[in-house]
Amino acid sequence: MDQNKLNTKRIFSGIQPSGVLHLGNYLGAISQFVKLQGDTNSECIFCIVDLHAITVPQDPKILREKILELAALYLACGIDPTKSTLFVQSSRPEHSELAWILNCFTNMGELNRMTQFKEKSENKSNYSVGLFDYPVLMAADILLYQTTHVPVGEDQKQHIEITRDLCERMNNKYNGLFTLPEPMINKQTARIMSLDDPNNKMSKSSPSPSSYIGLTDSPEIIREKIKRAVTDSGSEIKSGEDKPAISNLLNIFAAVTDREIADIEKDFEGNGYGEFKDALAQAVISKLAPIQEKYNKLIAGKDELRKILADGSAKIAPIAQKTLSEVKKSVGLG
Repeated sequence: MDQNKLNTKRIFSGIQPSGVLHLGNYLGAISQFVKLQGDTNSECIFCIVDLHAITVPQDPKILREKILELAALYLACGIDPTKSTLFVQSSRPEHSELAWILNCFTNMGELNRMTQFKEKSENKSNYSVGLFDYPVLMAADILLYQTTHVPVGEDQKQHIEITRDLCERMNNKYNGLFTLPEPMINKQTARIMSLDDPNNKMSKSSPSPSSYIGLTDSPEIIREKIKRAVTDSGSEIKSGEDKPAISNLLNIFAAVTDREIADIEKDFEGNGYGEFKDALAQAVISKLAPIQEKYNKLIAGKDELRKILADGSAKIAPIAQKTLSEVKKSVGLG
């Protein structure tokens, strides 16, 4: 077990380089990562999880581009490679090797109970073993770096639970190989829902581009998407359980302006949805403008992006190699 920094949180999180990174990803995850890296008692490791991406079919050329685009967006949103480690999952073979070993200590019944697998494989007669085995690779990602804390949404909580189960199972059998990770679920962060269905979370894998606001969407596209966003019956700008659509738009407005929902409701008292949506669109455009400016500069320098990712992989290698070496010795492979 890595004991180098007993008083330091070691935080690990990863995002897939597939689909379109959207406003919900930024507000719910990446903006929180930026805050975490500013904590001197936290060591942050952020990973582009390309091995997870190929659990469903990918175009190789597009996937390579998406990896660099995601790296540029991480950096444009404020991830600082001098404060955090940013790397590509597949550049460290230890992830796959540890995942295979963990597979041999995982029961089929445990994976059968994973709700995300059930949702993703629903109505499909053909799905990959990788999609079924996704939680074990995720466990390897986390345990490999002796992670103490994992920032996740509620939808990933079950995956952290199986990671903890595997951790305790291996530790009991082989005398404390891994650090037991704790989930970090930020209850204060607004859950950003789909623009065309406020009952579903905004998703970068959604087939409908009108359901999300991409971080690189132009001002014209943002205005059009918000203009077309579904609303509730009536015209009052008021949050409430009976008004899920307008509540979602108010959550977005509050998050991008760092204001209280009650104050925004007062501002638009007596106004209709049209005026409210115009103001919301402008607030989102203003929030994303500096991110997009940085992103455009970064994506133009792909060699520099590749260097940052390679440096991150080299920086993190000793932790990965040490953990895997100890695991292999424990199970009789070294």
